[in-house]
Amino acid sequence: MPEFEVESIRRSRKMFGSGGNRDDRGWTLLHIHARKGDLREVKRLLNEGMDVNVAAWGPKSHGVTPLHLAAKGGHLKVMDALLERGANIDARTKGACGWTPLHNAAKERKKKAIRFLVENGAFLPDDINDTRFNPPVHYCPGLEWAYEELRRLQLDSCSSGETSTCSSDS
Repeated sequence: MPEFEVESIRRSRKMFGSGGNRDDRGWTLLHIHARKGDLREVKRLLNEGMDVNVAAWGPKSHGVTPLHLAAKGGHLKVMDALLERGANIDARTKGACGWTPLHNAAKERKKKAIRFLVENGAFLPDDINDTRFNPPVHYCPGLEWAYEELRRLQLDSCSSGETSTCSSDS
C-alpha cells in the first residue's frame, strides 16, 4: 500500500477513533467511502445505521451529501446503493451555489453518472439555477449533455406510449 494511503488511513482512524466522527472537512466515513467509490464500506456503514443523507459541514463542504460525492466520482454502484437507502437525489448544498448531485456529476463530466441521475428522476427543469441565478450550464458545460439526455428520455417514453411526460400540441 502506498505511503500516502497508509498516512490517510492513520489520520482517519485518529480523527474518527478519538471520539470525533468527522474529519477536518466535516466529512463522515460515509462521505469518504462514497467519494472513493467503496461500495462494500458504504453498505457496511449504512447497515450500521449511518444516515444516508448526512450533510458535511466544514469550511468548504457546505452541506455536501455522500450522493454528491459519489456523483462527482461517477461511482454508479455507490450512487445506486445510496438511492436504494433513500438518498435525496436532488439534495442541494448550502451557500452560494446550491448544487445538486447532478451538478457535481456534470462539473466532472461524468456522463454515465449524469444519465443515471436523470434516469432515476433527478430534478432538471429548464430554469434550475443556483442561488446566484446562474443556470448550471454556467459552471458545468457538461450539464448541457444532461439536458439533451433528459429530452431523449422524454422522447423515448413518448414513443413507447407513456403519455404522462408527453405534451400534446394540438
